[in-house]
Amino acid sequence: MPANYLHGVETIEVEKGSRSIKTVKTSVIGLVGTAPIQDVDSGDRTVNQPVIITNEKDARKYFGEQEQGYTIPQALDAIFDQGAGLVVAINVFNPDVHKNTSNQPDPTKVINSDIIGAVNPAGNRTGMQGLKDCYSLYGFTPKILISPVYCTQNSVATELNVLAGQTRAISLIDAPIGTKVSDAISGRGQSGTINFNYASDRMILCYPHLKVYDLATDTERLEPYSQRLAGVIAAKDIEKGYWWSPSNTEIKGIIGVERQLTAMINDPNSEVNLLNEAGITTIFNSFGTGFRTWGNRSSAWPTVTHPKNFINIRRTADILHESVEYSMLQFIDFPIDNGLIDAICESVNSFIRTLIGRGALINGKCKYNSSKNPPEEIALGHLLFDIEFMPPTPAERITFESFINIELLRSLGQ
Repeated sequence: MPANYLHGVETIEVEKGSRSIKTVKTSVIGLVGTAPIQDVDSGDRTVNQPVIITNEKDARKYFGEQEQGYTIPQALDAIFDQGAGLVVAINVFNPDVHKNTSNQPDPTKVINSDIIGAVNPAGNRTGMQGLKDCYSLYGFTPKILISPVYCTQNSVATELNVLAGQTRAISLIDAPIGTKVSDAISGRGQSGTINFNYASDRMILCYPHLKVYDLATDTERLEPYSQRLAGVIAAKDIEKGYWWSPSNTEIKGIIGVERQLTAMINDPNSEVNLLNEAGITTIFNSFGTGFRTWGNRSSAWPTVTHPKNFINIRRTADILHESVEYSMLQFIDFPIDNGLIDAICESVNSFIRTLIGRGALINGKCKYNSSKNPPEEIALGHLLFDIEFMPPTPAERITFESFINIELLRSLGQ
């Protein structure tokens, strides 16, 4: 600050203008489950601690090989099969606690409350609650949440949805093994018997389970769709951008599906279309197509018809909001004047222009509306800005109008 009295010359640095806004990480998967940590080096064993995994080598180092009954190693393999992704994994299995009658480690002793987690007497978060610590630990928050196998239980599915809302993420939920198409669709109603009766724009319902080749047993086995879809979304974020829908993307590393579904791109009564119509993401497999993700909408559809029921719209809005919020730390507690208002508006508008240039937004702007900022609120240190924007919706339906035009016969003989 300037001195009260100075006989001389001074220079005062004044910070003006806009500040850059950094986009938050989007392709981070939060994975909660069980791992055979009794088989890894004692120094690498973790229970209820978020661990960053970026490749198959680290996956084996911290969570061991794939073993029947343990979910994390299989999920990591499924994710990395898709070619990209950063995973924050939390193992809740404690071999010293979860034991059978023979005093041997037993993953079946893990219960839903272990997965859901809480704050223990020591003040540490356990289970999926540990994902809330990621920002303070690593500077980012997982945006794709999964708990394969356990998410088929309503209690876990519900809490994943709650956590997704708290962290601006999406949660991927599987139907139980053995679910029929009719059961998956009826599960959306009040008389449904599975964990699909949700209307949340942060929940993606996944059906059916997938078939993969098991190296250890030289047989086929079923695995949850959610873990492969999580890998697809992460890879699509990196390759194309988070504003792209994950639908109509090849799923790598699978050899079949639990239940063969009718799939015709022009048949509204095909099973894949009926599932999508009910807000369920499924698998498209027709002649020569391979296995592809199929579905643009969250479980909010068909209850919510607002564009935010599109998965990519919900995620783009989250990224925009969170990126802007984090960037405002550099303006908090500045003196309120026209310079501050202009700097905030221009910072956000510069970021929006960047997103428009990338294709993440069609258009958008941030503005200060004086009518929404009465003197009483400004006197309390409160400023309000309007942000309006529109991401691109996916081309889910393409229609051709065809006409037989006899006038075209005039071209004969010419």
